Formats: sequence, C-alpha cells, structure tokens
Amino acid sequence: MKKILITTLCLVGSLTVLAQRKPQTADWKSLFNGKDLSGWDIKIAGQPLNDNYKNTFVVENGILRIKYDEYQNFDGKFGHLYYKKPYSYYKLRFQYRFVGKQTPGGAVWNERNSGVMLHSQSAQSLSFGQDFPVSLELQLLGGLNKGERHTGNLCTPGTQVYQKGGLLLDHCNDSNSKTYHGDQWVQAEAIVLGDSIIHHVIEGDTVLTYEHPEIGGGFVSKDYDFKAAHIDNGDEWLKKDKTPLKSGYIALQAESHPIDFRNIEILDLEGCMNPKALNYRPYFIKNNPEKCIFKKVKKATN
Repeated sequence: MKKILITTLCLVGSLTVLAQRKPQTADWKSLFNGKDLSGWDIKIAGQPLNDNYKNTFVVENGILRIKYDEYQNFDGKFGHLYYKKPYSYYKLRFQYRFVGKQTPGGAVWNERNSGVMLHSQSAQSLSFGQDFPVSLELQLLGGLNKGERHTGNLCTPGTQVYQKGGLLLDHCNDSNSKTYHGDQWVQAEAIVLGDSIIHHVIEGDTVLTYEHPEIGGGFVSKDYDFKAAHIDNGDEWLKKDKTPLKSGYIALQAESHPIDFRNIEILDLEGCMNPKALNYRPYFIKNNPEKCIFKKVKKATN
C-alpha cells in the first residue's frame, strides 16, 4: 500500500510539473483580429501617418495581406504596419508566405523579400519620407527556385548587435535556415529578451542568435547622408549612438513583393524580469528563456 501511495504521489507530481511547463493558451495574445487593422498604425514613406496608400495593407479571409494590386510602379513606397503597443521581453510567433510576382519598380534584391521589425521606433516618430525605422529586422526571404536563400536573417537599420562578444559589422547577417521555395506558409518566431539576447526561430529551429542590440551603425553615423535617406532628425539619432535598445514596436514590412501574414501572436515575458512579479525568473531569462513562460505574467499585489 505504501509503494502504491508513493507511486501515485510521484505520478501526480510529474503531471503537475508538465502542466506548469505548458503555456496556457490564454497567455498568448493575438495581435491581429483577423477582421481589420485595429490596433495597428500605418506609415508609408512619403505619405501621412495612417494613410493606407493604394490599399497596401488589407485583410481578406482572416489573412493580413500586403498587396500592390493598385500600384503601377512601386516608386520607393517602403511601408510598415506597426502594432500600437511597445514590448521589451516577449516571444512573437506568426506565419507568412510570399505570393505572386514582385511589383514593377521594386529593387532586384526585394524579390520575395520582406521582414518583421523588432524593437522598432514608433510609426509616429518616423520622418515623413523615411524608408526604414530604426529597428532590428527579422528578415524574411523566399527561395527563387535556384540555390539557397536563407530566411530568418537579421538586418540592422540604424542599429548594431553583438554575437559571441564581437560586434557584427555587416548590415545583414545570414541565418542557417533552410530555403523555402514557392508560396508555402512558413512558421517564424522571435524570442526577444530586452537588450540581452534575441533568437530567430524558423519552423521550430533556432537559426540565428545575437546579443546586446543598440542604436548605432547603419545611418547612425557622422558620415551618413540623412537627407538622402529622408531622415529629418539625424542629429538626434547621433546623440543616441551606442544606446542599448531595450524595447520597441513590432512592425510588418512592405517592400514591393506581396506577402501574407496570419496567426500573429505574442507572449509577454515582461514579468519574468520584474522582481515584484509572481513569475520572476532572472536565471531562466538568461539561461533558458522558455522556462519563463511556465506561469502567467501577473504582478503581485503586495
């Protein structure tokens, strides 16, 4: 009887641990309601804030689509769709697919090329004609039916990062992902831990990891021509050089090739770094961020 009791208690304990390690569905928040663009801001280069120029961003059949049906020529209309709330520590997941042909006038390198901006400046803070926000771009690339073309890469407009203690000098850095040809859906994730460490994940595989993002590099340089990039407040960015990039907005990129997004969800990990939070886990956030999601983000009342 004693052995049975011990076995039962061990089984119950194991099930309890497993239950804690599985994130509650309610912990994940959908950033896209599948019906309209509520909760998002639009900023397209050379257009006023929230001017959805030629219906670039549309919702059809529960899918958030970046389309160019009304364009005759891309004409440098780089755009981004910004979620209205900034985040610092979080896990983002979404699915994307490239569709159709590139819009006439788009650059050769923009064929089946888009991205999701992390730790981005807000839509409201962009200059009127600014092409890209200061951000970390989780770059999305589709295969061109020949050779390899990795996705889940990193590009750094106005930012710079480190990897294994060394500064990454290239503007774009390749991941080690597979190549995804055609119009298939691809699952992508980002684990973003403030200004400490960031992981890019494609189809369940961690394909790129980097650390200590900060403002700098790219167009945050004394030698950069801010006017040519349509940036009106270059001096302000120069003053922020080497400033740690701890938080920011999430934005979907419009870069001349049609792309679809769906199931855009976020898991807020902010409580893991708050000493007063019930799920405060400073060790896990540094060494195993996945364990930070075992409990709901809920702050203590006392």
